[in-house]
Amino acid sequence: MARKFFVGGNFKANGSVKSIQTIVDNLNNAKLDPNTEVVISPPDIFLLSTAEKVGNGVKVAAQNIFDKPNGAWTGELTASMLVEHGIEWVILGHSERRTIFKESSEFIADKTKAALAAGLNVILCIGETLEEREANKTLDVCCGQLQAVANKVQDWSKIVIAYEPVWAIGTGKVATTEQAQEAHDGIRTWLASKVSPEAAEASRILYGGSVNEKNAAELAKQPDIDGFLVGGASLKPAFVDIINANL
Repeated sequence: MARKFFVGGNFKANGSVKSIQTIVDNLNNAKLDPNTEVVISPPDIFLLSTAEKVGNGVKVAAQNIFDKPNGAWTGELTASMLVEHGIEWVILGHSERRTIFKESSEFIADKTKAALAAGLNVILCIGETLEEREANKTLDVCCGQLQAVANKVQDWSKIVIAYEPVWAIGTGKVATTEQAQEAHDGIRTWLASKVSPEAAEASRILYGGSVNEKNAAELAKQPDIDGFLVGGASLKPAFVDIINANL
């Protein structure tokens, strides 16, 4: 079966009313590849206004949720809150959550389970550090992060996996097409073995890590790269070129 190309834009803690309106206007007025699914993720405070204004088939994602239902969790956002307001997606497991905020793979798995139970779609981020890559532990690390989710989740149909080597995020360094394809192939092989052959065939695996309009088209040609999770470049007009990289 053909996997629909997917491009996500993670704004992180960037944006203002004016700048996000400019991004939305650019997307609304652009000719986007109809065969590419597009999801953008502004900071929480802009989620609802962005969802109300963006069109052209573009969906909106939260950048994080808590793993518990509504309750005494000061500062947190729950899955049911997103669903109630029509937000369909959430990003979980981003390396900044894992490294800066010390979120364990088990905690991320709990959040993934909560998101899926509420009906959300999940962009599940995995990836290795430079030290782990140099020690040839890329797939050990990535598959270990995935296994934590597999221990708690059976149905992967609403999960999009984003492989983001930590050493390539925001650094300007990009995995070569061969490095990226090798990692994606290894992840798909793991899915076939540990989840199911059907999940391996159907699951979309994105590449993230300093993706821009100059390298996106070549990466998109790889057989196991099904799209991108884009950071800083999603704030720029050239994000449209990345969305259209598979044309």
